[in-house]
Amino acid sequence: MKKVEPDKTRDQVARTILENGPATAAALAEKLEITPAGIRRHLDSLVNEGVLSARDPYQSTERGRGRPSKVFVMTDVGREKFEHSYDDLAVSALKFMASKSGDHLVNEFAISRADDLVRKGASIKSSNKTLVEKSKSLAKLLTKEGYSATAGKLGNGEEVCQHHCPIAHVASEFPQLCEAETKAFSEILGTHVQRLATIAHGDGVCTTFIPNNLSPYSKVRAKEGAR
Repeated sequence: MKKVEPDKTRDQVARTILENGPATAAALAEKLEITPAGIRRHLDSLVNEGVLSARDPYQSTERGRGRPSKVFVMTDVGREKFEHSYDDLAVSALKFMASKSGDHLVNEFAISRADDLVRKGASIKSSNKTLVEKSKSLAKLLTKEGYSATAGKLGNGEEVCQHHCPIAHVASEFPQLCEAETKAFSEILGTHVQRLATIAHGDGVCTTFIPNNLSPYSKVRAKEGAR
C-alpha cells in the first residue's frame, strides 16, 4: 500500500469523490490503494469535518442479502473547500453581467453553454440508436465534460444521473444554467426529458428522467439502424 501523509491522503479521498461522484469505502480503498481500516479513518474524519456525508445508495441494481453499503457524497461545504475561489469568480462575473446588462445576458450565456453541449452531442442526436443507447452515450459525453454521469433504467424510461457538477455553486445562484442544460438534453435525445433533482438545489445527484415515449416512426428507424 502507498504511504502518504494523512492530510494529503484525506484531500485525495475527497478529491476522488468530487471528481468521480459518490463511492463506497471499499471502492475508494481499492482505487486509492489504502487499507479498509485506513480509508475508514479518513472517511470518518471527512464526515466529521462536514466535507462528506454518508448516504444510502441512490440506486442499486444488485439484489442480495444484507443492506447495501453506504456511499460517501461530497457536501456543499466540501465543494466550497475545493472549488470556492473559482466559483466566487464565476458568480461575481455573472452578477456583474446581470447588473450592467440585465438578466438577458446571463440567459444568453446559459444558452450558449447549452448550445455547445448540443454541438458536442450532434452524433448522438443524428444517430438511429435506441433511447437506451442514446442515454448511455449522453452519460459518456457528460462524464467527459466533468459530470461523472451514468445511465440506467427507471420505470417506463431511462434516467441519467450526474454524480458531480463542476458548476453547482454557480448554478445555485443562476438556475438558468440548469434549465438550459435540461433543454440541451432534450434536443440531443430527441425527446422530452424531466429534471428530477439537482446538486445545485442540495440534492446528492442531478437526475434526469427520459420517458420511453418514442413515436412508432422513431422506433422503426432505431431498429433499422441496429441491423
